[in-house]
Amino acid sequence: MRLSILELSCAIRQGQLSPVELTQQCLHRIEKLNPTLNAFITVTDELAVRQARDAEAEIHKGHWRGPLHGIPVGLKDLIDTAGVRTTAASALFKDRVPAEDAEVVTRLKAAGAILIGKQNLHEFAYGGSSVISYFGAVRNPWNPEYIAGGSSGGSTAAVAAEMCYAAIGTDTGGSIREPASLCGILGLKPTYGRVSARGVIPLSISLDHVGPIASTVADAATVLQAIAGYDPGDPNSADVPITDYVAHIEKEPKNIRVGVPHRFFYENLDPEIESAMEQVLAVLETHGAEVRDIELNVPTDWGLLSAEAYACHAEFIRRSPELYQPETLRRMRAGESISVADADLRRREVTNMRNEIDRVFENVDVLVTPTTPHPAPRLAELTENPDQLRAKELTLLPNTRPFNMWGLPAISIPCGFTNSGLPIGLQIAGAHWAEADVLQVAYAYERSTHWHEKQPQITVPN
Repeated sequence: MRLSILELSCAIRQGQLSPVELTQQCLHRIEKLNPTLNAFITVTDELAVRQARDAEAEIHKGHWRGPLHGIPVGLKDLIDTAGVRTTAASALFKDRVPAEDAEVVTRLKAAGAILIGKQNLHEFAYGGSSVISYFGAVRNPWNPEYIAGGSSGGSTAAVAAEMCYAAIGTDTGGSIREPASLCGILGLKPTYGRVSARGVIPLSISLDHVGPIASTVADAATVLQAIAGYDPGDPNSADVPITDYVAHIEKEPKNIRVGVPHRFFYENLDPEIESAMEQVLAVLETHGAEVRDIELNVPTDWGLLSAEAYACHAEFIRRSPELYQPETLRRMRAGESISVADADLRRREVTNMRNEIDRVFENVDVLVTPTTPHPAPRLAELTENPDQLRAKELTLLPNTRPFNMWGLPAISIPCGFTNSGLPIGLQIAGAHWAEADVLQVAYAYERSTHWHEKQPQITVPN
């Protein structure tokens, strides 16, 4: 049975487990499984072992930094790492080596985490399948014939396959939550501005979020504790106090009001996902939840994403269009016709949406939806029909995308499996800055079920 970060941390602190041994176990699994899953682009094996030895020495001397000290963690490969290449899964950046760490990396290092490698993704995070990558497609640990989701597909596949014990991903329209759902693990998109995006290659500055990927709610809370907080170097970072997330989840939620937005979020569901959600609501009711039907005004205009993505890449596209994967280039160029004035108008509309959505939480405490309306499709469906790739991705993302526009915290946690053995995800969202409440409700659900305990059995070719 997979051990949690908190269990591993306790064993490390008491001298029962060596960070070096734990890191070498992860490196062995990467060596064994990555040829099948393609979850990692760069494995920092020498750096990781060196950091693990340093961690072991520090802990032995009584200098314990906290629960991430000595724990192997992965990074989506658009998060800058000083001296280690950061590619964004693109030929454009295949040899790019940053001089400085991203702020989130600085915080992980301060917490004593072991940085074990850089993980594959959908090129420049512009897609929900992780099929489009200069380094090849990511595959799903539950069945490598299926996609892992995207854009943080390598990170979720790596955590699900125990190649590392947590990862940091990014989420612009569901890129943490959707692959977490398809890979059967946890993925948390915090409130916009809760975690610094400084040093993270942007897709859409107004919609990008940075957050943890883990195997349990407590693990996600532990990682969030280390990376959350104000960064004066990030103009979009918010100076809002953070909570003791791990302590908060232990408290049983009382009189919780669960909003269920059936219109839009529960439409056109796969029957097995629909059935799983009925069971989810029944479990929450056993915790005293009051389930309320609510109506939401759901944003569907994604012109701002297109405009900001193109603005970030315009100069590169002019100079070296051939270095982009053709489908990524097509998506990037879709924003070329959106004027600066139109983009500014859309930013103001997003600000208004974020102000207005707070009113919903006068009547409910959390919102509950399926993370995706459908389970993971086969990889062959997407690669054999490239003209249908974007349309297929978008069928997986309608329930996650609005929360990026609203900037609300939202988590995906496992809530079942299809008859064919593919994971199903539950999405729980809360008010701005209410990550603690979202995690608390997720933890209450997790304790009442066993979905998070299931592990993929990966078949490695001879």
